[in-house]
Amino acid sequence: MGNHFHLVLETPRPTLVVGMKWFLGTYTQRFNARHRMRGHLFAGRYKSLLVDGADDFYLRVVCDYVHLNPLRAGMLKTGEVLEGYVWSSFPQYLKPASRRVRWLRVDRLLGEYGIRGVTSSGRREFREIMERRCGEEGRRRRNSGREFGRGGGLARMIFSRGSPRKSRRRHAKERTAI
Repeated sequence: MGNHFHLVLETPRPTLVVGMKWFLGTYTQRFNARHRMRGHLFAGRYKSLLVDGADDFYLRVVCDYVHLNPLRAGMLKTGEVLEGYVWSSFPQYLKPASRRVRWLRVDRLLGEYGIRGVTSSGRREFREIMERRCGEEGRRRRNSGREFGRGGGLARMIFSRGSPRKSRRRHAKERTAI
């Protein structure tokens, strides 16, 4: 995963293109200045997916994909927990509001899991859910003998084309398995 990154963003206005242009340009300039380099840092246009609020659990599926990606990509050392991966927003979800970055909306994702309120018990419940998911991913990888995403149902569901309704029906079995 050293050659790309994942973001889940909410835009109140349709200004994603302007925002991404600023973000990628600013990051490239600062990276180049810091490392005394020149030229492009990113190849090609970024890819974006619409997360429609009308589609049940789609935000949860996308956020889980992003949060579990370091595990699936083999970025965690043996025994290292997802909470310790510094390049993820997942540890921020587990902090109280006073210690969390202000721009991160935790309530939306926890609500997708049926967790009411962003309390210490709610954050603990979310941590336990994600720890179980990590265990399931580890077992799935060992049992299947193949990498996540190579023909996997979740990757097909996230990147499938067509209307959300068709996608939801077509992948209902895969979603319940997650």
